[in-house]
Amino acid sequence: MTSPHEDTLAATPASEPAVAHDDPPAAGGWRVYLNRRMLICVVLGFTSGLPLFVLISLVQAWLRSSGVDLKAIGLFALIQFPYTWKFVWSPLMDRFVPAFGIWRPGRRRGWMLVTQVLVAVAIGAMGFVSPRDAIWTVAALATLLAFFSASQDIVLDAYRRELLPDREQGLGTAIHVNAYKVAGLVPGSLGLILADHLPWQTVFLVIAVFMLPGIVMTLVIGEPTVRGAPPKTLEQAIVLPFREFVARDGWRGAMLVLGFIFLYKLGDSMATSLATSFYIDLGFTKTEIGVIAKTVGFWASLVGGLVGGVWLVRLGINRGLWIFGLFQMLSSAGFAWLAHHGPTTTGLALVIALEAGAAGLGTAAFTAYIARATDPRYTATQFALFTSLASVPRTFANAGAGFVVAQMGWFEFFVVCVVLAVPGLLMLPRVAPWGRDP
Repeated sequence: MTSPHEDTLAATPASEPAVAHDDPPAAGGWRVYLNRRMLICVVLGFTSGLPLFVLISLVQAWLRSSGVDLKAIGLFALIQFPYTWKFVWSPLMDRFVPAFGIWRPGRRRGWMLVTQVLVAVAIGAMGFVSPRDAIWTVAALATLLAFFSASQDIVLDAYRRELLPDREQGLGTAIHVNAYKVAGLVPGSLGLILADHLPWQTVFLVIAVFMLPGIVMTLVIGEPTVRGAPPKTLEQAIVLPFREFVARDGWRGAMLVLGFIFLYKLGDSMATSLATSFYIDLGFTKTEIGVIAKTVGFWASLVGGLVGGVWLVRLGINRGLWIFGLFQMLSSAGFAWLAHHGPTTTGLALVIALEAGAAGLGTAAFTAYIARATDPRYTATQFALFTSLASVPRTFANAGAGFVVAQMGWFEFFVVCVVLAVPGLLMLPRVAPWGRDP
C-alpha cells in the first residue's frame, strides 16, 4: 500500500523534467539554449566553485607559505570530508523549507540563501587565525567551510537540475562547470597576487566578498515549480530516492553506475590535488603562479567549457565521456613532463592550458551524466549521492598524495595519476556505450 505522496510522484515520468519554465523553447538553433536559464547557470557555477578553490588553492598556499609541512598539507584534504558524505543530510534539504519570518523564499532559494551567507562568513573568518600558532583551529574553520560549501552544492545542483529541461542539461552543465573554473581565478590567482602585498586577513575578507553575486541572484530569481509535492516526512525523503535508483536496473546496475562515478575522474583529481605545492616546489613564485598558471588555466578552461558545451550538444553525453575522458587522461601526463624538464614559464603555460582545457571537457560530460542519472522527483538526494561519491577520490586519495610524492617524487607521482585514469575509461562500454544517448 502506497502513500498519496508516492502515487503523486509515480505519475511523473522519470525521463521528463518535473519543472515549469519561464520561456517557451525557440524554433531551433542556438535560440533553444541561449536563454535566462543559462545566465543562472553561470552564477550558480561561480558560487559553487569559489569555496572549494579557497580550500584546495588559497588555503594550500597559505599553509605552505606559513611553513606547514607538505605531508600535513596533504592531510588537509581530509577537511573535504563533507563533500563525500553530503548525501547523508541532503534529505533534510528536500524535506524542510527555510522561512525568514513572514518571508518564505521557497525550498531551494531558502537553502541557497542560508548556505551562501554561511560560506561567506567562513571564508572571511579564515584569515583571523595563524596556521603556525593554531593549526587545529585552522583545520576546524576549514572543515566548517567545507560543510557549508557541500551543503550549498546540494541545493545548487538540485536547483539547476530542476531548472533545465533534458535537452539543455549538457550545455547548462558545461556552462556551470566553466563558471566553476572561472571562480578558481579568484582565490587561485587574485588571492595569491594579493597575498604577496597584503596581510592574509585582508586577502580572505576580499575573497569572501565574491560570494555577493550568488546571494543577490538568489534574492531575484524564482523558485522552480516541481510537479509532485516535496516529501511529507523525513522517512520519504530518505527512502524513496534510494528505492528508485536501485529499482531501475537492480543492485548490479546501481553498483556499476556508482563504480563508474567513483573512477572516472580519479586520475585527474589526484593529479591536480597538490598542483600549487608542485609549482612552488619547482621554484615558481606565488605571483608567477597567479599570473601565468592561473590566468592561462582560466582561458583554457573557458575555451574547453564552451567547446565542451557545443560538442555535448552535437555528440551527446555518451560520446563526450569517451572523447573527453581520453583527453583528460593524456593531459595528466603533461605534469610528468614538466616535472622531468624543470621549471620554464612556457612549459608551465602549455601544461596548465592542456590540463585545464581537458579537465573542463571531462568535467562537463561527467556532470551532465550525473544530472541525467538523477530522477527529477528526488533531485537533491540523488544528485548529492552521486557527487559525494565523485568527491571520494579528491578527499581520501588526495589525502595520501603528499606521502606518495615524498616517497616517489613528482614525476613518478604524475605517472601513477595517468594509470589511475584507465579503469574509469574501461567501464564506458557498459555505462555509456558509444553512440547516441538513450
